[in-house]
Amino acid sequence: MANLQERKSFSKPRISIQASGGTPEAKGIEKRKLSQKRRTLPLQLSLGGHLSPWPTYTSGQTVLHNRKPCSDDSRNRANSCQQQSMSISKPKYLEQLENYLRKELLLLDLSTDSAQELRLQPYREIFEFFIEDFKTYKPLLSSIKNAYEVMLAHQKERIRSLEPLKAKIVTMNEDCSERVLAMRAEERYEISVLKKEKMNLLKLIDKKNEEKISLQSEVAKLRRSLAEEYLRYLTERDARKILIGDLNELRYQQEDMSLAQTPGVWGEDPVKLTLALKMTRQDLTRTQMELNTMKANSGDVVPRRDLEMQEKTNMELQEQLESLKADYEEVQKEHELLLQLHMSTLKERDQFYNELQEIQRTSTPRPDWTKCESIIAGGPERWLVLAEGKNSDQLVDVLLEEIGMGLLREKDFFPGLGFGDAIPPFLRFDGPVKNKKPSKKEVVNLLKDAWKERIAEEQKEPFPDFFFNFLERRFGVNDAMAWAYTIFENIKLFRSSEIMNQFYAVLMGKNLESVYINQKKDTVPSAEGVAKC
Repeated sequence: MANLQERKSFSKPRISIQASGGTPEAKGIEKRKLSQKRRTLPLQLSLGGHLSPWPTYTSGQTVLHNRKPCSDDSRNRANSCQQQSMSISKPKYLEQLENYLRKELLLLDLSTDSAQELRLQPYREIFEFFIEDFKTYKPLLSSIKNAYEVMLAHQKERIRSLEPLKAKIVTMNEDCSERVLAMRAEERYEISVLKKEKMNLLKLIDKKNEEKISLQSEVAKLRRSLAEEYLRYLTERDARKILIGDLNELRYQQEDMSLAQTPGVWGEDPVKLTLALKMTRQDLTRTQMELNTMKANSGDVVPRRDLEMQEKTNMELQEQLESLKADYEEVQKEHELLLQLHMSTLKERDQFYNELQEIQRTSTPRPDWTKCESIIAGGPERWLVLAEGKNSDQLVDVLLEEIGMGLLREKDFFPGLGFGDAIPPFLRFDGPVKNKKPSKKEVVNLLKDAWKERIAEEQKEPFPDFFFNFLERRFGVNDAMAWAYTIFENIKLFRSSEIMNQFYAVLMGKNLESVYINQKKDTVPSAEGVAKC
């Protein structure tokens, strides 16, 4: 045991092995390779034939037993422990394992995506060596290794499951970034427009302010000119009054002089007359002053009739103003409602536009219905007649009816549905049933006759039984089942025909026949009334 030869360390290329989930053959190959590598590693054994216990026999020297950290005894013990540890070398087996690990790590190609997996592989091999060498602890070490391998596999599976979510998040991030950029561009455009509008409004405000200043200067100038004219008119009025007084005084003096020269004319005392004249003049002057005062005061007074007319006009204008205010408030409310409606409409428009963009991006293209012209019997003319005024869903029904009609024409026999409880009574038959191949018009006429007989019937029986009995009376017992299968397949196929669709719904119990009968009875009198008119 002590004379074991040393073999060369491995330098083989690294093989990537999955942690868990591999095949049994791969696990067996891995174990054989590990056992071969283990045999090539030398074992550093003790004299007794066991693994070297380094550094277990030195552990007791390094443990402090409740000693003061700064005492002389602790310093001496620390120095002695350092000297002993420096004198004790590592086991050769440990050195070879470390050398093997370093060489394997140097040989790895860490530029690939699986660099971490490759880096973990040498450590796995070293751990396998420990498991194989320490037989006593092999179960525990194996369970530890398996637990770590299972955990690594679980983490890898979780990472693998999160890859699509990561791609989706990246895609959503790109979409959101594009939306944010678009919104920012739109905001920048709106900001530029608002800035331009702001500049225009500022220019308009400056212009209005200049006009206001010029108008204020003109108003001030007009006020000054008005004040000057008012003063001039006052001066002229005062001068006129003075002149009138002087003229009156001169006239009175002239009259006095004429009276004094001819005293015998009046037959009165001149002194007395002079005194009376003077008193009269004083009364006249006072009366003229009062008259002038009244005229001056009456310049600011209006007549009562004009006042009443103005008050009446004012009341009418007040009423009109109140009504206009009410109308304005109502119009303002309507305007606010319209603004809110406009904003909601804009939001709905943006939402619908986004949905349209999303639908255009994700939805399939619209079908080209002109391709059906060459398939439908009758060519483009018949297809235009069939497709007139129908949407895509109805066109699909028409196309299915045409295809089904062709397939129905090709069938010579129908397979019988058996005698189960879920099978309608008029279809309970085992074996092939002959296809009578009637035209659509013949089927419609047959259904109309059935409805007429059903309406005229006095004793009502279940509609499926009536339908089969009607076919027996019309075509006989032998052909009744064949006609039942043929009519059933036709009315099930032609859903665009109203009478076939209603007959199928009543026959299968989806609708009540009384609804159709009452509708039919109401339609007949109205049609007769229209014909009479």
